[in-house]
Amino acid sequence: MEFSQGLISAAYIVAALLFIFSLSGLSKQQTAETGNWYGIVGMAIALIATIADPRVDNVWIIFVTMVIGALIGLRLAKQVEMTQMPELVAILHSFVGLAAVLVGYNSYFEMDHSPLATLTDSQQMATNIHLVEVFLGVFIGAVTFTGSVVAFGKLRGIINSAALMLPHRHKLNLAAGVVSLLLMISFVEQGGGNSLLYIMTIIALVFGWHLVASIGGADMPVVVSMLNSYSGWAAAAAGFMLSNDLLIVTGALVGSSGAILSYIMCKAMNRSFISVIAGGFGTDVVIDNDTDYGEHVETNAAAVADMLKNAKSVIITPGYGMAVAQAQYPVYELTQALKGHGVDVRFAIHPVAGRLPGHMNVLLAEAKVPYDIVLGMEEINDDFPETDVVLVIGANDTVNPAAAEDPSSPIAGMPVLEVWHAKNVVVFKRSMNMGYAGVQNPLFFKDNTQMLFGDAKDSVEEIFKAL
Repeated sequence: MEFSQGLISAAYIVAALLFIFSLSGLSKQQTAETGNWYGIVGMAIALIATIADPRVDNVWIIFVTMVIGALIGLRLAKQVEMTQMPELVAILHSFVGLAAVLVGYNSYFEMDHSPLATLTDSQQMATNIHLVEVFLGVFIGAVTFTGSVVAFGKLRGIINSAALMLPHRHKLNLAAGVVSLLLMISFVEQGGGNSLLYIMTIIALVFGWHLVASIGGADMPVVVSMLNSYSGWAAAAAGFMLSNDLLIVTGALVGSSGAILSYIMCKAMNRSFISVIAGGFGTDVVIDNDTDYGEHVETNAAAVADMLKNAKSVIITPGYGMAVAQAQYPVYELTQALKGHGVDVRFAIHPVAGRLPGHMNVLLAEAKVPYDIVLGMEEINDDFPETDVVLVIGANDTVNPAAAEDPSSPIAGMPVLEVWHAKNVVVFKRSMNMGYAGVQNPLFFKDNTQMLFGDAKDSVEEIFKAL
């Protein structure tokens, strides 16, 4: 018995180390695949060790549910498009939150509900700690669940991406937090209470929904990483309730790394970390869609090909539209053709291009674009004035000059790729519709900008043939 428990503890340590190696590997494109394998092996070890734990009963039920879950996961993984990755990540976070809620309720119903007066001091202390674990676990899980569902809906287009502006919405969020805190104090003092737990769960579910609904589309990439952090803390809370050390460690890793990523993204977007996680606090703006920016100039593939032939330096800035059109493969072919003509070609990647950190990097790596010509915003932004041609393929909000020129814009202050400083800019779009943030882009109307309408993949292929 002791040997088995010791072996399981050792397996958990190995799994935890593999998870750390996985996070480290995922931090770079060159080692991302290895990092994925570390995570897969670590999770396999964790699952086997958990099933082998002598404290675990009804193993066959666990095994059956694992098989069902694995089959569903494999089917979804094969069907999901790269454009659907942000919403897939969001909905997976909701599952973690829901699991934490269910674990919390189960842990509460299974605990000893003897009156506190009949317990010794040490027993009372242990009971109080467990009640706090249950309360916080359910609260964090419920907020994560509904918040992730709303994020999924916004990214999927089911829910309007604009921020929900309810009257006194920040006061409502504050009230929900204060009431939940008071309920927790009463919950612990009374040694439990089903009604208190039910009321808090309802408040947390509504709070999570409103928290994310109040955040606009421009900040959704930060919200996804923030929910990733929430799901980690929910998992850690479940680990405390189940007395599972690995779940605590893994949840803490996910929670802390998600928080760090959210902070880094907020810095990259010039957003206040506190304002974003507080449901857009301090970000009240008025969207003005009546401004007359003038007329846009349209071009064609042959003209763009001639422009590229005469260019010495070209920068390609991809966005979500490239992912939708699956244009990364012809973009790679175009890149090779231009390099064959002696043109210096590089890619400029905004931190949140594609509605998910690293989304564009994954697409370009998938198409075999060399890593050394894929540069981040900070590395390449100063080079636009010396660039002959910039190809904006499916990007919108990440190249919007309003971020730097219009203080009233919802994306005001957000660092963007300053493509308008180049000699010529060609924007690939299906239409003149606004981007995900719901604001017009003055770039489309500048004197050095030309619009190439149509499917991005078809347009790039036509330019490639013309070359």
